[in-house]
Amino acid sequence: MAAISLTSTDKIPSSGNHEYSKENNDQEYEDKIVQEFSHLLEKSKQLFNGLRDLPQYGHKQWQPYFGRTFDVYTKLWKFQQQHRVLLDKKFGLKRWQIGEIASKIGQLYYHFYIRTSETTYLNEAFAFYSAIRTRAYYSKVNREEKPDLMVKKLRYYARFIVVCLLLKKTKIMRELVRELNRQIDEYVKAYDPDDSLEWQLVLNEISTFIDIDNKLNVDRTPITLHYRLTNSLIPPLPNGAEKILSNIQLYSLEEILVIGNYQDQIKFSELTIDMYRMLQAVERQPMELTSTSDDRTTMQSPANHQKEILNLHDGDSSKRLNPHKYLLYKPTFSQIYAFTASAFKDLPSNGVLLLYISADGYDTHLKIKTEQSYDFGGVKTNNRRDDINDNSNSPVNTLGKKSPSTITTTTTAATSIKDIHNIFPGDLYPFLRKPLFLIIDSNNSIVFQNLPNLFGQPLISLLSPVKIPTAFHDYQNKGSLFTLFLTSPAFAFCFVCHLNELTSEQWNLCQENVNKIIFEIIRIFLKSKLVDGTFYHFFGDDFLRLFLARFVFCYAVLRLHRSFKGSGFYPSSQPQLSNDLLENVQVHKTILELSALLNVHGTFYHFFGDDFLRLFLARFVFCYAVLRLHRSFKGSGFYPSSQPQLSNDLLENVQVHKTILELSALLNVRQLFLEGPLATLE
Repeated sequence: MAAISLTSTDKIPSSGNHEYSKENNDQEYEDKIVQEFSHLLEKSKQLFNGLRDLPQYGHKQWQPYFGRTFDVYTKLWKFQQQHRVLLDKKFGLKRWQIGEIASKIGQLYYHFYIRTSETTYLNEAFAFYSAIRTRAYYSKVNREEKPDLMVKKLRYYARFIVVCLLLKKTKIMRELVRELNRQIDEYVKAYDPDDSLEWQLVLNEISTFIDIDNKLNVDRTPITLHYRLTNSLIPPLPNGAEKILSNIQLYSLEEILVIGNYQDQIKFSELTIDMYRMLQAVERQPMELTSTSDDRTTMQSPANHQKEILNLHDGDSSKRLNPHKYLLYKPTFSQIYAFTASAFKDLPSNGVLLLYISADGYDTHLKIKTEQSYDFGGVKTNNRRDDINDNSNSPVNTLGKKSPSTITTTTTAATSIKDIHNIFPGDLYPFLRKPLFLIIDSNNSIVFQNLPNLFGQPLISLLSPVKIPTAFHDYQNKGSLFTLFLTSPAFAFCFVCHLNELTSEQWNLCQENVNKIIFEIIRIFLKSKLVDGTFYHFFGDDFLRLFLARFVFCYAVLRLHRSFKGSGFYPSSQPQLSNDLLENVQVHKTILELSALLNVHGTFYHFFGDDFLRLFLARFVFCYAVLRLHRSFKGSGFYPSSQPQLSNDLLENVQVHKTILELSALLNVRQLFLEGPLATLE
């Protein structure tokens, strides 16, 4: 029993035993800290990787998982802050590993922004990415001689640039591009990697994207264009609007799909320039970030952010600053349908779905076209197979052979078979069961003009011109003109006037006058007795009201512009807007005054601002059409002419000819007129 009995020596430990016990306890404590950190690090990686498998649409499916991931990263970040010295000594924690954790948190915030449309999270992502740079967490990665670490560093730069691009932090963004350029050079020089061309392409895309977004020079300095909604841009409802709108069901913008599928349009990080502009145009200007994520400060828990958003999506959408949106870069038909159905499902009773599609047009090439829903074509989507199991990040797979479905649709495009990889007007019919605000930017947008209102729900379509003047052809891959008018009308006005150098006074005057015109258009909208009442359902929403006013501004500018000749060069809408709005004298007059202020008055026709001159022009066209159809007037010498020459789609207009022939029949003088060179071609 001596082994378990305590002697006086046992009860009073010696100094040596005390030190041994203390060292042993310290070792256990340190091991426990390292073990806990390793556990949190591994758990965070597992959860982060699992995010890729979550559905990108809907709310309830992904929010709980995001919450758990945020919680673990919160604990991990605070844990490494509290035990930095010990982890450095016992775990061998390196600065690039801390940077990796911060980068993952930045990515979480960015993707939370993408999924919620709340710009607060962009600021949080910026805070973490900025901390990585200012504290030089990745500065010694090059010494590790591990190419995979260099790739992580390059990806961090690319992600940081995207966040800066969206937050309009141009100065930092340009610095990052220069740093990325140097890092890519070092990476290529050190490892001669297989992906060197890909990284060079990324750099070129970034540089081109930034150049396009900063095309306008004010006082010889490129300015950053802002597309987000600010209080100064919101067109106020004029006096008396409450009376007009009091008996009308008003809807608010709740769900948005922003789809970009122009094949050759400039893009960066799965954002075409059109998508980039539109996604910001449906957001309010965020508050500037005041806090940092320095190691010495206490960051706001990502989990706390997540709980706030959970509360918003559980029902009270009125607390949200921005409507929820999905961004789809070159999606397949299946993806478009799945995301649209999800947005449709999540619409509240007073909500509107905004469907914005920027894509190349598709024509069926059918000889006989009767079905408005499918025969006249639509817009293109991505034709990759949904069921191919490949790695989309691998450049090798992009060079693989065509799938059977792709080959079939290519060879049968000119037959009666319609391409399955496109969106047709008929594809949207199921979603007309709820209020829909449709914006189509395409060279075949016109096919969406006559969507039948099958379910009596408010439906508006804003459709881009289908033609563009030759002078602007070289700019087509740098962003659509129609989208530019809807997102930055002042810059769009300068663009069509070929103005890229202004003084600050001129630019301020331009913005002030465009805002003045926009506000006037809203006043005319509510004053007009000819405007279709459908438009008023959307007047209670700031974003939609602004889009409608900018649409009218776009039409008026192009209508007066000398290079845009004919209806195909102007935007159209469903329901069609009345002439007292589209051809409004006061709006035309203010546009012409603006052109004079900017010294580009020669770019526009000035006759349309005067009632008398406009009437003379219309009567001139009527004269031409009557003589053109009259049997006694044979040959060009018998018809009036003009300088500049009017286009044939105006002089030889089918509808005008048809109406003249109907009038001749009513007056019993039909025999005096030909059948009409165009009247028989309907």
